[in-house]
Amino acid sequence: MRQDGVRAQQREQTRQALLREGRRLFSGRGYADVGLTEIVAAAGVTKGALYHHFAGKAELFRAVLEEAQQEVARRVEGAAAAHDDPWEQLVAGCQEFITAATDPEVRRVMLVDGPAVLGWTEWRAMDEAGSARHLADALTALVDAGVIVRQPVGPLVHLLSGAMNEAALWLASTARPEDLAPTRAALEHLLGALRTRPPR
Repeated sequence: MRQDGVRAQQREQTRQALLREGRRLFSGRGYADVGLTEIVAAAGVTKGALYHHFAGKAELFRAVLEEAQQEVARRVEGAAAAHDDPWEQLVAGCQEFITAATDPEVRRVMLVDGPAVLGWTEWRAMDEAGSARHLADALTALVDAGVIVRQPVGPLVHLLSGAMNEAALWLASTARPEDLAPTRAALEHLLGALRTRPPR
């Protein structure tokens, strides 16, 4: 039993090494320019070890993308949780998404290569299972509370998600830190236009 525990720990260490090095290489040079041989060499494992955990490079990338999405989601949830008011939670969460997604390591994996490698449909399904679901929950609560005018939440989620993804891509492409503050201000104005009444 103890031996099984050691083996399980070794397997998990191998998986984490592959994820860590895969993420570093994918975010640094992009999916297309990174080969499996390079990944396993960087992780200090064999190709057989990689195939034990992942069917191939695309599946490893999918796991790296999922990890990046979860990391962004934790940051968004943490920023929202710092506020008691549901409206302030929404604004803080959206603002944190913009900031987190402009991290070069996150941006390339999550917004650039994600849709290209996995295909638009699978990428959107992953996005909807994560950040879009949290956004939908927040917007639904605000509509139900009368803070946002009553309307179907689905279209609003897609419009806001698209706007924030595009803003993050633009910020990353300009590579000018001074663009972040006005982008966050513009997002706050955009969100403010949804309110049925001014904040107290």
